[in-house]
Amino acid sequence: MRIYGNRQLKTLSGQLTRPTSGRVREALFNIWQGKIIDCRWLDLCAGSGSMGAEALCRGAREVIGIEQSAQACSIVKQNWQQVATSEQKFRVIRGDVLARLKNLEGEKFDRIYFDPPYQSQLYRPVLEAIATLDLLDEEGEIALERDPKAWQAIAIPRLEICREKVYGNTALTFYRVNRERLHLGQG
Repeated sequence: MRIYGNRQLKTLSGQLTRPTSGRVREALFNIWQGKIIDCRWLDLCAGSGSMGAEALCRGAREVIGIEQSAQACSIVKQNWQQVATSEQKFRVIRGDVLARLKNLEGEKFDRIYFDPPYQSQLYRPVLEAIATLDLLDEEGEIALERDPKAWQAIAIPRLEICREKVYGNTALTFYRVNRERLHLGQG
């Protein structure tokens, strides 16, 4: 797999992870253009770490990834070590995404990429945890990767959908802090 700057990344063999396609990755970084430099990036269900690696290549200040598979965590670390500069920080956390999110309470992220197995039941509980733990910066966004055919929008009181994009067999739904609730002091 190749990312920004024509850098080659390691990937897991087999079907353990489903890497985000180059088309979707490029589209996401075009949408978030100008928002990556110096950001704090959270990569949930990190897989091979290609999204976090891309964020590092594009100037993210810090990238944190959560991944359940020990083998995938090893590859993520190798990939991020390969692309990170000495000024950038990164951390890979192994374990269940819901359990590990609680360890990040008190931290804020400018960009969160969430790409669970499409058929998992993780979408709602992870979005609720992000909102409850207040992990998303007021000006930040979450990009949630999903199957465009098997989806019902998830309403989370503290978050709002700000855009949706479909790229063939992959869709991205973008959430941000619910600005109305934020201004009412109910954030």
